[in-house]
Order: sequence, then structure tokens, then C-alpha cells
Amino acid sequence: MRADIHNADVPVLCRACEARHRGICGALNAAELLRLGRTSSRHEFEAGTTLMAAGEHGQHCSNILSGVVKLSKILPDGRQQVVELQFAPDFVGRPFGDESDVLVEAATDVRLCSFPREMIVTMMEGSSALENRMHRQALRQLDEAREWMMILGRKSAPEKVASFLLMLARHIRPQLDGYATFFDLPLARSDIADFLGLTTETVSRHMTKLRKEGIIEVKKARHIHIQKMDLLKLAAANS
Repeated sequence: MRADIHNADVPVLCRACEARHRGICGALNAAELLRLGRTSSRHEFEAGTTLMAAGEHGQHCSNILSGVVKLSKILPDGRQQVVELQFAPDFVGRPFGDESDVLVEAATDVRLCSFPREMIVTMMEGSSALENRMHRQALRQLDEAREWMMILGRKSAPEKVASFLLMLARHIRPQLDGYATFFDLPLARSDIADFLGLTTETVSRHMTKLRKEGIIEVKKARHIHIQKMDLLKLAAANS
């Protein structure tokens, strides 16, 4: 059995970390947390900050402690496509990748716990539990990417908008079981449109429709209150 990771041997920062048990660090025992903690550091970034440029050789990996991170692919002519959103306690960075193939930005204010990439690689080689946790997270992200491909390829515009709101409700407050009913949109309407393969006008029109039907309430453009979760699921063809 794992040692009790709530004991005094665990680094103070780790004991207070709300993302530890749900992220990759949940696979580590007290001694391993202490080893990783000696090389880790915490950082806060404002929304819009570039965390890693496309083509950059990342020397660090990070756990998202709070906030939303946006991943975008960039075409040679400068056009961008939002391809993924990451939430706490997702893992940012590729331990075995030489360079990032995406632009990584803070979609909202974010807090990260970062550590050298080489340390993660070394610890994975000596910890089957950590390696297993990393594989599970990679498979989860692959499953979610496949699900999103289906949404983009088969669902109608109103279903896409409703599905986007459901995705946020499910992930944006990971400490909750189930769906959050209050949250702020992490993206501007133009970025939401980019992510969904729609126009900004189409996104706005269907958000307005959901509001008029009493399914959601929108305050100050970005604050969402889901008032009828069952109807939102129905609108997303998710029931």
C-alpha cells in the first residue's frame, strides 16, 4: 500500500495543493513527492500569456492548479485553430517530446506547478504508478479528442454550442462532482467560434436562443448560469 500522503513528510505546498490527488502527483508516495517538490516551483500567469510557443523546446512540464489553458495550432500563413482546452489538474507539456507542436496560452488567469522535464522522465522510469497515471491521462485526452471530433463532424451548430457549455460545466470546476452551474466563459466569442468551426455571429445567435429559452442566463457577456441542465443536455444531443 502507498504511504499516507497526508503525513508531515509531504512538502507543505503539496499538502495544500487542491489538484494533487486528481493529477499525476496522486500516483506518488511521500518520498517521491518530496523528491519532485525539491525541483518544483509555482507560477501565476495572466490571461493571454503565452506559456509555450509552437516549436519551442520545453524544458519544463506543469500541472494546472487552477484556470484554463488554450492549445492552438498555427498554419504557415499565421491562421490559428484552437484545438484543445485544458483544465486543472491536467498536465501541460510532453516529457518525451523535443518541441511543442502547439501554441500554449493562458485562456484565463492560471496557476501552474512546474518541474524540469528530465525529472519527470527519470521518475517515470522508477515508478510504475506514475507511468501508469501518465498513460491514463494521455488515453483520457485521446478519448476526449475523439469525442470532440465527433461533435465537430456530426453535430449541428446549436448542438455544438450546447456541447461546448456542457464541456465547460463538466471540467471548469474539477473539485465538484458532476456539472458546475455557474462559471465564466474562458474564451471570447471569436475563439469559441474558432474552436467550434462556426462564425462568431452563429455562436452569439445560439447563445441568445439558449438564454431566451431559459436554459442559461448570461451576465456581463461571459458569466454563465445554467438554469436547466437537463434541457442543455437535450440541446446538446447528450441525453
